[in-house]
Amino acid sequence: MIKENRITKYFLYAIGEILLVVIGILIALQINNNNELRKTRAQELHYLKNIKTDLKLNIAHLDNYISTRQTAINSANEVIAHYEGKPITDLKAFSRHTVNIYTWRKFFQINNTFQELINSGNLALISNDSIKGTLLNMESLYKIMKDEEAHFRYDAEILLYEPSYNMMDMNPIVQNYMYYVSNGTVGDNRDLSQADFDAMLKDTKQKNGFVMAIYQFSVMNQQFLEMKTMCQNLVELIDKELELDD
Repeated sequence: MIKENRITKYFLYAIGEILLVVIGILIALQINNNNELRKTRAQELHYLKNIKTDLKLNIAHLDNYISTRQTAINSANEVIAHYEGKPITDLKAFSRHTVNIYTWRKFFQINNTFQELINSGNLALISNDSIKGTLLNMESLYKIMKDEEAHFRYDAEILLYEPSYNMMDMNPIVQNYMYYVSNGTVGDNRDLSQADFDAMLKDTKQKNGFVMAIYQFSVMNQQFLEMKTMCQNLVELIDKELELDD
């Protein structure tokens, strides 16, 4: 009995030691897991702050393009009015309106942090599904926007650039435009040919180019506004997510 009692005590002591070791291991694992979670969260917050910076820059970028596209739409409307009978009283002003459409620029969104997340395979670090989903939706919208740009580029090549380059001496037009936009620091204040513009206004193909510019720039501006709304919503979502760790 004495021996059995000692064995029982030893057995209980051994079990206690094992339990202490297991508990110690579990505590260590939990501490390690918590540390990893903190590191992951810190990395996520770093990305979110950088995304927010990109979004604010992108909003300003979009505003600039919306304004530029609207100026082009206004110019195209002015040009079409002359096609439909309005007399040209200022050749240089008319020329500037045409060049406003010719010199359109492609849009490239500011999304460096999102591209870094995609390329590094770290998109899963963004735990907020609404943020992640909106980022992906913005990328889909951007692809649609680039398709619209490509469509206009094709129309512009066929309907605007090709006929005008064959019909008109572009150097005086370009020199005047550069002189105007630079306040006289570059370019040259050249005389323009009334005959060149008279021939242009008889070309239905070019008129259709300006018509398509109005339509497609209007579509682009709606897409810009949609992306701007997405950016603003994302900034709000990110602010709320950042507040969770304040």
